[in-house]
Amino acid sequence: FKMCPGRVLCKLPCSGEKEVDLAVQSAKAAFKIWSQMSGMERCRVMLEAARIIREQREEIATMETINNGKSIFEARVDIDISWQCLEYYAGLAGSLAGEHIQLPGGSFGYTRREPLGVCVGIGAWNYPFQIACWKSGPALACGNAMVFKPSPFTPISVVRLAEIFTEAGVPKGLFNVVQGGAATGQFLCQHPDVAKISFTGSVPTGMKIMEMAAKGIKPVTLELGGKSPLIIFSDSDLENAVKGALMANFLTQGEVCCNGTRVFVERKILDTFTKEVVKRTQKIKIGDPLLEDTRMGALINQPHLNRVQGFIKQAKEQGAEVLCGGDLYVPDDPKLKNGYYMRPCVLGNCKDDMTCVKEEIFGPVMAILPFDTEEEVVERANATKFGLAGGVFTRDIQKAHRVVAALKAGMCFINNYNISPVELPFGGYKLSGFGRENGRAAIEYYSQLKTVCVEMGDVESVF
Repeated sequence: FKMCPGRVLCKLPCSGEKEVDLAVQSAKAAFKIWSQMSGMERCRVMLEAARIIREQREEIATMETINNGKSIFEARVDIDISWQCLEYYAGLAGSLAGEHIQLPGGSFGYTRREPLGVCVGIGAWNYPFQIACWKSGPALACGNAMVFKPSPFTPISVVRLAEIFTEAGVPKGLFNVVQGGAATGQFLCQHPDVAKISFTGSVPTGMKIMEMAAKGIKPVTLELGGKSPLIIFSDSDLENAVKGALMANFLTQGEVCCNGTRVFVERKILDTFTKEVVKRTQKIKIGDPLLEDTRMGALINQPHLNRVQGFIKQAKEQGAEVLCGGDLYVPDDPKLKNGYYMRPCVLGNCKDDMTCVKEEIFGPVMAILPFDTEEEVVERANATKFGLAGGVFTRDIQKAHRVVAALKAGMCFINNYNISPVELPFGGYKLSGFGRENGRAAIEYYSQLKTVCVEMGDVESVF
């Protein structure tokens, strides 16, 4: 691969109904073998997959940068999170168990935690490799097979993950990849042999997937969009708060579902904070994502770049002030001239009812809004149809815990933002979806409980 913005990297045929069925049948056959293995046996295979990813970190990160456009610096972090995820669930695989319950007269009952079968994973284009690991890690640890469909905009790196699982020793077909768009996803969701669907992406697509899954009573996990609040109190460490705001808005070119794009700043420090954020934002190095000092790469494609630009244009029309950025960026390097680059944007003079404050932009656009009281900001922070994340910066630890307890969001940060340890559950409230990825919580969404009741005496009959 070479970095060729705006050019075709490769061509992949879309998987039709026949190919999807082959993938599911292959996964079904592999499931029979994998589900009968002990947790410790599955653990060893998953640890080997994690080891290969760790060993090939640089190669996979480079592939992901070309696949998505994010900086190599960030892609390495994604790959590290990926192998850590597989290691974490490998560790849990051997400890999955039910419980024994003593009943009267020497009788007893017990529960078995059993896999679901063939699970479907449908990924987004912002974290292609990492999302595939987040979904396959708990699925495989529980004894399931998985058919994974990456976004058609980032089809490459997940194929490498499938190869790595095979190298590590999973049964042939246990982790299958199918390529394509909405039609391929529909074939997967409607397949009678699919037991569960886990989707990361937009709210409208999530709704369609839920509708399709309902026809087969299939459980779903939905990790959807967000318009998360980041609340900066005047007693916060200003330097730390500014860094947090940048982390909450400009990672992966702003294409992050849990980004804290509504930055509420206590009025006392509004000017100081805004001035510092603008200064730091203007210093962000944009350009070739494969260069070590680049901190912001290219957006995913031309239509998405146009969409983000449209939001900025509309924001200006509605009275917001562009404090910096928002315009297209053309790097000096001629080979990058067709890349989908823009300067990170900070919007001031924002109001809660503006489109740029209400709708998910999914680009490098930060909206700054002043507030006066804690009660007021909590109410405004929750006045959204989304509920994925939220952040608070303050030195007052009681206030920090009080505010996050009041936020209607699934993932909250105190004095940091956009860190995703695999040990902690990740997921949203409201239109941001339901179900959880990561942590022990994900085990619940990739397994089912069977109850067994054992009578040790005579049956007590009412007949």
